[in-house]
Amino acid sequence: MQVEGDPELVQRRIIEGPLDVHPGQNSIVVHYQMEALVLSEFGEPMVGELKDCKKIISVKGLSSDTDIQSLALHVVASCGLIQPSRVPEVEQLLVYLRTRKLTKSGFEDKDMLQDSTKKMEKQMDDLEVSDEKASILDLDSYLESLYEDLPAKIRGTGLVLQLARSPDNLMELSRNEYLFLALTRVLREEWKKSIELSTNIIYIFFCFSTFSEFHTQLTKHKIGSACMTVLDHEVRRYRSLLEDLRQRRKDSRCLEPGATSAVAKKDYDKTRKKYQQLLKKQDTLLRVTLYLLLNLAENTLVEQKMRNKGLIPHLVSLLERDNQELLILVVSFLKKLSIFLENKNVMAAEGVMRKLVKLIPCDSEILVNVTLRLLLNLSFDPELRQEIIKIGLLPKLVTLLSEDSHQRVVQCILYHISTDQKSRPMFAYTDCVQLVMKMILESPDELLEPELIALGVNLAWSARNAQIMCKGPGLKLLMRRALKTQDSLLMKMIRNVSQHPGPTKKLFVGFLADLGQVIRTCEDEEFVVEVLGILGNLNIPEIDFEKVVRELDLLSFLLSKLQNPAVKDDILLEVIIVCGTFAVDEKCAAVLIQSGVPSILIAVLKAKQEDDELVFQIVYVFYQMVLHEFSRQYLANESQAPDYFMELMNDKNREVSKLCSKVLDILAKYNQDLKSKLQRERFEWHNFQWLEMMTGKTLYEDEEVDEDYFDPSYLHMAAELYDNPDLYHELQSQLESTHGSVPMPSVPVPPPMDQFSNMEMALSGANSNNNGGNPILTSDNLLGDYATSMLPTSPGAVGPLSPQLQGGLSHYDAIAYGGDTAEFEDHPAFAMMNIANSASSSWRPPTRGGGH
Repeated sequence: MQVEGDPELVQRRIIEGPLDVHPGQNSIVVHYQMEALVLSEFGEPMVGELKDCKKIISVKGLSSDTDIQSLALHVVASCGLIQPSRVPEVEQLLVYLRTRKLTKSGFEDKDMLQDSTKKMEKQMDDLEVSDEKASILDLDSYLESLYEDLPAKIRGTGLVLQLARSPDNLMELSRNEYLFLALTRVLREEWKKSIELSTNIIYIFFCFSTFSEFHTQLTKHKIGSACMTVLDHEVRRYRSLLEDLRQRRKDSRCLEPGATSAVAKKDYDKTRKKYQQLLKKQDTLLRVTLYLLLNLAENTLVEQKMRNKGLIPHLVSLLERDNQELLILVVSFLKKLSIFLENKNVMAAEGVMRKLVKLIPCDSEILVNVTLRLLLNLSFDPELRQEIIKIGLLPKLVTLLSEDSHQRVVQCILYHISTDQKSRPMFAYTDCVQLVMKMILESPDELLEPELIALGVNLAWSARNAQIMCKGPGLKLLMRRALKTQDSLLMKMIRNVSQHPGPTKKLFVGFLADLGQVIRTCEDEEFVVEVLGILGNLNIPEIDFEKVVRELDLLSFLLSKLQNPAVKDDILLEVIIVCGTFAVDEKCAAVLIQSGVPSILIAVLKAKQEDDELVFQIVYVFYQMVLHEFSRQYLANESQAPDYFMELMNDKNREVSKLCSKVLDILAKYNQDLKSKLQRERFEWHNFQWLEMMTGKTLYEDEEVDEDYFDPSYLHMAAELYDNPDLYHELQSQLESTHGSVPMPSVPVPPPMDQFSNMEMALSGANSNNNGGNPILTSDNLLGDYATSMLPTSPGAVGPLSPQLQGGLSHYDAIAYGGDTAEFEDHPAFAMMNIANSASSSWRPPTRGGGH
């Protein structure tokens, strides 16, 4: 193909694109397209290319006082890519930049370290004493100087460094294997002779380390290991010189004025100047060394090798330095390492927290931010969170809460601290609660930031913090915002406030109508759960709950949720808790009973019997009801609830068991049949526990139980406990008539038990007599009444319980026998309660949901 004409002109044209804001900076991004056309000599386009481009316009110093219109005109005038007709669009972007909370996640590590690199490069330029310009063509002569004396080596490495600082030369330099070998040899052999020489060589390698493509070549020559050696030596030399300086200062102050004192002072001044000179040179060397190691630590295996060589203790010790650029690098490195548990533990052992205190606050905003992010990583450890409180860092963190650049990371740290129950009251001694309240109420977003509201939820758990939140119109403003936005997390925070007794809880009385309306109309189930939780917390005697239920029409809502099998457990639980709160009022309890709530709750109990929390709250509703006369009479005589509570009385959950026992004790006073049944149940349960303990076996493990089985050796213990030798022969004859001959036990019968102690039974009326301090079951005790009623009272039969038997009924400690239970497994003592209770051989412990 022949092309007519030769290309003589290139024409460029700019096509405007959209304007946007930078996602992580206070900048406006101008998008545009560059069209390049190659024209022939006749002006006709021959070849064209279209390229997408963008320009970032940095906007600094935006504040509430900024004149947005004037700033927009200035941006358009200074940028030729934006037409004057787009000034209103620029104004909107500037308003958005001003109102949004920039850098919520803090500064980016890349940006911070790039800024540090620029300052480090400027410092290296200042240290250069020669104006000689390096050329890639003279690289061989620079390599030859590495084999000469020390000044020549410093000069040669400095010129190579000039080449390496230009990224365009790195690829060419990396192909020169002799360069790497020579630099590595000089670094390993002569790095102690000159800090300038070490700095130049390590800086050259650092330039390569900024690109991951060269990491393999650096690792091949073991540059990281050499840098760790340099770091270790310089840290030790700094410590030694610092100790020497402190000792000389101490000596100069202790000497009396005179010639000796003047010499000591002069010696101290000389050492101090040497220390300052070393400090300045060391700062640059340490910065470039640590930066190189940080770049190589992208590989976790290399990072682990650094840790094994003691990198973390060196970094922690460097926190004592005053150079802010070095501290930024050190803290950034520690933050990267702190994500691993092993590294965090080493930092904690080195006392990193106490060395970070001086960095908050400080003049460098970047240093403060990276320090806060390190604290955020460390604050996942509960012990380090407690140390933040001990060293007084909490008030300093709170002062940074109002700064936009640090706000989000500080909120996260404070949230971690607030997860500890012991730490929450400490926030009341700072301005944290007031600042959190202000940020919540002034937030322009409908839904609050999760870090902010999570902190508020935790703070509300403390009674003192809750009082501060409710001070003045605080609670009213919170409730107004929550009802308007229907933010479930904000309502959870208010719910936590409502749980504290005293004046705080009474403030919610004025919001009952609003809460009732939300329950009936709101479709957000999570929000309804929190509102129900608030109502459940308002167990205030002064509230007329009957009137509240009637006027707000809450009864229909409660019944609909209780009778709906598809309702979520969260809502069901809160509804049951609300019923328990309403049952505090006698009139409202009667309304609940008349509406059939008890029978509905029993149905829920049977359906949700595996949920301990639901079971407990249902029992609590009945407990509140039995405290009232009308409810008590109904439940004792007309309800089936006692039968189900009888099953739960010995539940594995101790809280459920205790509450059921309390309910049954109250109802038993109003129903004699229930009282007798309760007596029998408790006696058989105690019998079952005693036998299990004495045999060391779990009884009734199998489904099939031989109800006719009876160990004849039990008769011996029964006879001794009743202090009646004739009892054995009488019972033996009765047994032989049924089972045939009864063999004598092979195990010797021990003497009667005469000491029992530490019996824990869910019974009332147990006290002690004066017979050796053994507990006696009095006539008021249900178990004692039942055990006494089970004994024969006809002439010639066994008389009242002896003190030994009475003690045995109230205790089941196998240690009283003084030996292993296996030695007397078949001993008649194991049947003591079976003798007293003829029906216990067929009794089994009830299980939740089972029936008698």
